[in-house]
Amino acid sequence: MSAPIGHLRSAALSLLPSPDDYREARRSWRTDLLAGITVGIVALPLALAFGVSSGAGAESGLVTAIIAGIVAAVFGGSNVQVSGPTGAMVVVLAPIIAAHGAGALALVCLMAGLIVLAAGALRLGRTVSYIPWPVIEGFTLGIAVIIFLQQVPTATGAGAPESTNAAVAAAQSLMAASWPEVGSSLLLVAIVVGVMLVSMRVHPRFPGSLLAIAIAAMVAALFGLPVETIGALPAGLPAPSLPAFDPATVSALVGPAFAVAALAAIESLLSARVAATMADTGPYDADRELVGQGLASIAAGLFGGMPATGAIARTAVGVRAGARTRVAAITHGLLLLVVVLVGSAVVSRIPLAALAGVLMVTACRMIAPRTVRTILRASRADAVVFCLTAVVTVSVDLIYAVLIGLLVAGFFALRQLARTSGVHREELPGAAQPGDERIAVLRLEGALFFGAAERTLERVSRLQEVEVVVLRMSQLQLLDATGAQVISELIASLERRGITVLIKGIRPDQHGIAERVGVISSLRHQNHLFEDLESAAAHARSHVSRARRDRAR
Repeated sequence: MSAPIGHLRSAALSLLPSPDDYREARRSWRTDLLAGITVGIVALPLALAFGVSSGAGAESGLVTAIIAGIVAAVFGGSNVQVSGPTGAMVVVLAPIIAAHGAGALALVCLMAGLIVLAAGALRLGRTVSYIPWPVIEGFTLGIAVIIFLQQVPTATGAGAPESTNAAVAAAQSLMAASWPEVGSSLLLVAIVVGVMLVSMRVHPRFPGSLLAIAIAAMVAALFGLPVETIGALPAGLPAPSLPAFDPATVSALVGPAFAVAALAAIESLLSARVAATMADTGPYDADRELVGQGLASIAAGLFGGMPATGAIARTAVGVRAGARTRVAAITHGLLLLVVVLVGSAVVSRIPLAALAGVLMVTACRMIAPRTVRTILRASRADAVVFCLTAVVTVSVDLIYAVLIGLLVAGFFALRQLARTSGVHREELPGAAQPGDERIAVLRLEGALFFGAAERTLERVSRLQEVEVVVLRMSQLQLLDATGAQVISELIASLERRGITVLIKGIRPDQHGIAERVGVISSLRHQNHLFEDLESAAAHARSHVSRARRDRAR
């Protein structure tokens, strides 16, 4: 009993923070602090914009960046991951808030956080590796398009649209736009886009979004433009509180909570995996990352924030700025806390149109033309999966897009795998002997599974004028229950026709399923199972020779 308990204890401890997380901080704390400040400056406008765009408000975005950013940094499985509100999460949250109201946000946070936390405790972190690259990139492209379309109502000053679909809402806002509101809003959007584009050309690491928002806010104030601003923000963090657990509301939010949890897990693990390849900052623990992100969402929900995920853009900024340990992500959260405590009055004057411009540029930067071209040219299957995932993401739902992308990618993968399977007739070993033409040596190779089994059965069933069939199975790389059942049926069919079946070389890892499904019991005799081809050929020749003698009598 002590061994299992000890194993469980070590497994649980591996999911918790330890002093080893900060071993490198003694040497890198200066660069970590500078990297954290840099990320905080970049994260400020994004946190505000994502909060507004989701419908939860700028305060919710800031709270999420602070609380979730610090909690995920301490408890997560990556040394450099920066967490907070992200565009993908906004895309999921916006229709939830529109349907259930902002009051349901805290409950969704807690429910989704618990789901992600449970996934980490159950060691489900590595499942993200099963998501194909075209699905991930199609998902990212779709999110970028939705984020851009979601900013159109704010950019035109048209107010809240009727539809929750981003494309429909964008069209409705364009038709409802009126002057001078649309002119003032578009002017600020243009200023933000122009400043950000110029700053990227001058210096990629320069916080152009912050400068762009500052200029746009000054222009709006100087000329008295009739544009909507963020509005009053509290000069501090709200007190933590539990949401009301109404059974009817909880039941209605189960589906949305699972969607939010799935997105949080997928995006966080993908971001952590990419971050681990960007610099030598140590590996990441996928299961611990889920635990950290789950706790981050729970904590954010208690303070009135949004569900959090790992943010690859902010993480990349931190790594490029020299981040090596969790100190950088923690510093980023503390810097944003200082902004809330001493700068809320300034932040409240920021025009919403300026934040829309920041997110429009951010959405465009999420799309990598080179990656799109590579996938479209890779293969027809990859191109179909990529395009289908992107279209479903924009037109239907993010989670459905991932599921459909996985199903279609799985279909193409199975079809390709089925094409690797084959049945090939071979010559008997040694010198030719009379009667060899009555013996068929068939080599099964590749994968014999449900997608290829019937084709194999049809090909072998067409054999004519044969008395003995030797099935070579040593080259069979994959055998599932359907494939084993087909072999069993094949043996029974040949035996009914008076054809003796011998099996050569069942692989050790396939022997169990072959025995359980009935492949071996389908043979006429147990001694019709051979380890090498020479023995099988000798037995087949002796069988044909006996049959010839019997016919001669």
